[in-house]
Amino acid sequence: MSTKKIVIGIVILLLLAGVVYFFMSRSSSAKMNLSTAPVSRNTINNTVTATGTVEPVIEVEVGTQVSGIINRIYVDYNSVVKKGQVIAEMDKITLQAELASTEAQISSSKAEFDYQERNYERSKLLHEKQLISDTDYETATYSYLLAKANYEQNQAALVRVKQNLEYATITSPIDGVVINKEVEEGQTVAAGFSTPTLFTIANDLTQMQVIADVDEADIGQVEEGQRVTFSVDAYPNDIFEGEVTQARLEATVTSNVVTYEVVISAYNPDLKLKPGLTADVTVYTLERNNVLTVSSRALRFVPDADVLSKIGYEVMNPTADAPPGQRLVWQVQGNILSPKVISIGAVSGSMTEVTDGISEGEQVALELTTEQVVSNGNTTERSPFMPSPPRRR
Repeated sequence: MSTKKIVIGIVILLLLAGVVYFFMSRSSSAKMNLSTAPVSRNTINNTVTATGTVEPVIEVEVGTQVSGIINRIYVDYNSVVKKGQVIAEMDKITLQAELASTEAQISSSKAEFDYQERNYERSKLLHEKQLISDTDYETATYSYLLAKANYEQNQAALVRVKQNLEYATITSPIDGVVINKEVEEGQTVAAGFSTPTLFTIANDLTQMQVIADVDEADIGQVEEGQRVTFSVDAYPNDIFEGEVTQARLEATVTSNVVTYEVVISAYNPDLKLKPGLTADVTVYTLERNNVLTVSSRALRFVPDADVLSKIGYEVMNPTADAPPGQRLVWQVQGNILSPKVISIGAVSGSMTEVTDGISEGEQVALELTTEQVVSNGNTTERSPFMPSPPRRR
């Protein structure tokens, strides 16, 4: 082998070694950093989500207490009705005949009662003068009381028959809109065991409500007066506003899932919300606007004086601790970390409200991260206290 080839081979090996060293040194280089963030003012909130159904605030089912044939119907779906307006009439022939029969019985029993009353008065006077026997007086008294009871019974029957005749004319109990009609003209309804529903009338469709099923894990956060937003599939781009008006105490168990009904007001001026729509509800259980906040990571940061000294930071009083009921954060000024005792308020996700102990704009330490340089020149940050992934061969 010639000397020239040997020299060329050595040069190539040196170049390869240099390239390998260069890339290995790049892939393994790392820089440790202290991550900080300023204390700032923000809006924080907590929410509870649920699914509910849109319903009218007042909804009345109109039925009938008498059996018979529906003779006339004067309204239809979506008809606007007033309180007392006639919306249907039942066939009245049978009821009118029953009224005439009861009135005849009243006349007969009234005549019998008048006769027995006069006979009783005469018998009482004669008995006081001892002109008739006790037996005759008792017989007259019994006949009088029996006639009186029969007359009063027929009077009660007359009241009932007249009321049934009035029930045959069905009127609206409220001002509203007919949202359901379950009968047609000529249909027979039977009220022998239960009152059948003929119509369903909603009072005011501009004032709706959402009945939401809130999970048992969230119901403790829900209170009256909290703000609510919800959407419906019919109008996916619209967000409707509401307010919690009632959190009902009765639990509902479905497939071992416990939920509680929460009533939410829903103003509906343009009548977009229709009864029966499914609503996706968000209840704002916590809302704080323009409050001083700090990242919740700052409350969990514990400085390691040895590690921080290696990257140029000095920790003042590293063993500091917060008194009961307060928390500790580490303020960063230049390369100095100082402990600050703060009082906190509401907590929402990654933000915590600060009520005392620190001012807006001050920098606080969050965590130590490492800036890892990889072979393609990009950098990634990670915590030095997290385990590293295994190296690939």
